[in-house]
Amino acid sequence: MTSTTPHVTVIGSALSGNKGAAAMLESSIATLEQRLPGVQFTLLSMYPREDREQNTYPNLEIVDARPRTLGVNINSAALAYRLLPPLRGLITSRSKAVKALAESQVLLDQGGITFTDGREKFLIYNVASILPALNVGTPVFKCAQAVGPFRNRINRLVARTFLPKAATVVTRGRITQSYADKLRLTNTFAGADYAFSLELDGSEEAAAVAAGIDLSIFDESVVGLSPSVVLQKKVDAREGDYVGQMVTFIDQVTASGKKLLLVPHSVRTGTDATHNNDLPLCREIYSKVADKANVVFIDRELPSQVLRYLIGRCSFFVASRFHAMVSSLAMAVPTLVIGWGHKYEEVLEMFELQEWAFGHDKLTPTHLWERYEALLASRDDVAAKLATHLPEVKARSLKQADLIADVVRAGL
Repeated sequence: MTSTTPHVTVIGSALSGNKGAAAMLESSIATLEQRLPGVQFTLLSMYPREDREQNTYPNLEIVDARPRTLGVNINSAALAYRLLPPLRGLITSRSKAVKALAESQVLLDQGGITFTDGREKFLIYNVASILPALNVGTPVFKCAQAVGPFRNRINRLVARTFLPKAATVVTRGRITQSYADKLRLTNTFAGADYAFSLELDGSEEAAAVAAGIDLSIFDESVVGLSPSVVLQKKVDAREGDYVGQMVTFIDQVTASGKKLLLVPHSVRTGTDATHNNDLPLCREIYSKVADKANVVFIDRELPSQVLRYLIGRCSFFVASRFHAMVSSLAMAVPTLVIGWGHKYEEVLEMFELQEWAFGHDKLTPTHLWERYEALLASRDDVAAKLATHLPEVKARSLKQADLIADVVRAGL
């Protein structure tokens, strides 16, 4: 039932909430529009209302794919489509998601990290995201993401069952590729995160001003900071004090004579729910800093391009959100990373900068400040490595657009 019009369905990303997900989605739209004239997109959205409100793309349709809807309704309809060919017309008339998949030449799975040990509770969602396409017969293209390790028996079994069924799995770095090789996957491509392909269009400065952001701070040396509620939960679970540690760092930065830009890189407007929402955390941090006059707090949801523009104006950046790190590296800003899992390290490896990441288990005010001061002292070396490797990383990111376009053309 595939259409003669290029049609791409996307899952695992969004316009609202996590701005890294937005950057991946918007990168795919921009790069595929260049390669596939007239292409239409459908987003199977976890946040359909919010995404519809923020959708400015005339060729992007938002379809409800909240977890329960995806897991029960969409998967059941897709299975029925597979098993009951005479009813396919009826099924597609009642399920927008299945209709979109049936008309699409490819499903882009843009989940940032899937099928990985320690995140077994997400395995059902990882499978539910791609199973409808497999049942409908639409090729699955897993955009650059982290997978593995696969030491956990359940994760290994599920990954061995479903990852080989994808047309392509784009690995996001050396470590992920090594895990894929150990699983003996033969459908991988060593790429780079799709968000490295996000380009600014020149309107971001005006948009930042319209949002009330004080750009005069960038006349001086500015340090950016992107906290993460995911990291907060991990730190506080071991009886740490993530908020207190971030406040201490901010106070040290401002006391040293620098200004600080506080960036929530994952924001859901109109809710205090913390899933994919760093704004409540950042509000708490900002409320406790000593020198608010030298801290600019982005207290609202901004588009991914505007956030990238603001991050790019910083002299240094400290990131805990993965795609805040990607934006910082993409804008050639020396970056220190506090993370979890291999997904941070393997991206920094592409720039020979893996030494500038450490795990949340090592986070203390003393260690953070020591690494920050070391980054300041190493600025020229870090800047040189960014300049050397960034063109290659962007090219690896952009290559997946060519691969996707090939899959689409083959299905027309």
